[in-house]
Amino acid sequence: MNTSFQLYSAREFTPWVDIYEMLANLGYNQVEGFGANYVDATETKEQLDKNGLTMPTGHFFPIGSFEEELNSTLKAARVLQMERIFCPAPEDLWRNGTDAANWKSLAQRLEEACKKVNDAGFRFGWHNHHWEFMPLQSGEIPMEIILENAPSIEWEMDVAWVVRGNADPISWINQFGDRITTAHVKDIAPAGENVDEDGWADPGHGTMDWKSCYSALTNVGVDVFVMEHDNPSNVSRFAKRAIETFKLL
Repeated sequence: MNTSFQLYSAREFTPWVDIYEMLANLGYNQVEGFGANYVDATETKEQLDKNGLTMPTGHFFPIGSFEEELNSTLKAARVLQMERIFCPAPEDLWRNGTDAANWKSLAQRLEEACKKVNDAGFRFGWHNHHWEFMPLQSGEIPMEIILENAPSIEWEMDVAWVVRGNADPISWINQFGDRITTAHVKDIAPAGENVDEDGWADPGHGTMDWKSCYSALTNVGVDVFVMEHDNPSNVSRFAKRAIETFKLL
């Protein structure tokens, strides 16, 4: 199984050349990109090649990256030889999205984006946070609205964010496993701990039942697992612990 690393986790610990070398030395063979890695996509590709790393997946934000900025998005994706492209956040809908119509409109934009990205030769999907699992005033769940109204998109499940949204990831995997192709591996610290890291923990060092989640995800065909920590205080510690935990799953 390929082991990927979301480079957003290392944004405070650059230069990137050092990050790529560290990841390669730890045994990673893939990374997942975000905005900072696309500023000079050619340079990024050269450094990845130098360290035996590939970037099969990438995050592009906001959704305008697949509308008015589509050409530049696709250009970066081609240079970096990506296969799957994900949109990772719903702009400001977590603050102003109490109306289901707003989420439906977002989903319709994602469906249109999916057609364009697919036509260009890439796969396209959504990456969740916790907002999508918080019931709206109508009682509807935004993630269900997205999946229903954007039937062509894939889902990169960030399992720990599902838990932070007070939802059961196994239930969602069982219900929507045919949409989930990629997953983020992160962990949640016990209540009150790791405050300096926004309450996150290194995989295997928190409260998540990753053994069960990994089994459920592989059973529905997920084949890319991306290690992530939104705010690590020590990126090499996190990267080392993450890949060690993943190898034991």
